[in-house]
Amino acid sequence: MSYRVVHYINQFFANIGGEEMAHVAPELREGFVGPGMAFNQAWKGEAEIVKTIVCGDSYYAEHEKEAKAQILEWVKAEKPDIFIAGPAFNAGRYGYACANVALAVKEELGIPVLTGMYVENPGADLKNKVLIYETANSAAGMRKAAPGMAKLALKLMKGEEIGASCQEGYMPNGIRKNFFEKERGSKRAVDMLLKKLNGEHFVTEYPMPSFDRVAPNPAIKDLSKATIALCTSGGIVPKGNPDHIESSSASHYGEYSLDGFDKLSSADHETAHGGYDPVYANEDPNRVLPVDVMREFEREGKIGKLHNLYYATVGNGTAVASAKAFAAEYAQKLKKAGVDAVIMTST
Repeated sequence: MSYRVVHYINQFFANIGGEEMAHVAPELREGFVGPGMAFNQAWKGEAEIVKTIVCGDSYYAEHEKEAKAQILEWVKAEKPDIFIAGPAFNAGRYGYACANVALAVKEELGIPVLTGMYVENPGADLKNKVLIYETANSAAGMRKAAPGMAKLALKLMKGEEIGASCQEGYMPNGIRKNFFEKERGSKRAVDMLLKKLNGEHFVTEYPMPSFDRVAPNPAIKDLSKATIALCTSGGIVPKGNPDHIESSSASHYGEYSLDGFDKLSSADHETAHGGYDPVYANEDPNRVLPVDVMREFEREGKIGKLHNLYYATVGNGTAVASAKAFAAEYAQKLKKAGVDAVIMTST
């Protein structure tokens, strides 16, 4: 007899739809759905997904108490050997739902749980409370994530000892595990030093916490003489998205002119963002990139002028490291152009 698994996924992976269908309420389906096939294949008959729970990301975020209660009721009735959620990769609301539902199943039902996501996902904040398998930042990493999660899940179902995070692939959770490395510490240390001196990638065996603190700049003394620039992670681009900025996990940003625009319109601009309902942004792009209001301030003398270029990318699923690299690059352009301040809009 194989182990029984209940799997939780969102509306996208259930093939219901994208952001426009994120409002769907929880539903219970027989067997596996979507990524569940990869889990079943990896288990080779030792375990199988008996039920799949589907819930829209927006629904969970807006009805967390009701959604959680319904999901717990379904899981309790199935009496699975493990509850698996995701993987969510870098989808924030999905990751939050996966981690919080898994925690509820663990604490209230006493059932082993496992979820998976990218290390920068907000849901990863619960890594010390639930086992979270570390994945790539997009669903392109499913081919590697599913077998790894399946292997770890099988160990949990069998009650086998779980090794260190670096061996099993889960995020460090504050629990130390002793194990023997294949090479002596002195050799590993020298290898790391040589990689560091040569500018090559290396992984420390003793990671230190990193605190990203940004000191605020002094206030602008006279806004009426200041040049203000607009930047956005809301994906507002010229019609047709000429630079092909991705709707999720953006790999680049765009630089666009505001010359001749008193305001933006649906005829000339749109959003490339795939993480929110684009209807209202496409209807009036100024809702995300407020060119109309900035032109009013310009005419009224509240600001000196609006910079003639704006910079845009998509924040949906985009890694923090990538976003910082984009900003570091165009910040130099803004400084060179004599911009005094930037208004960064989101969604």
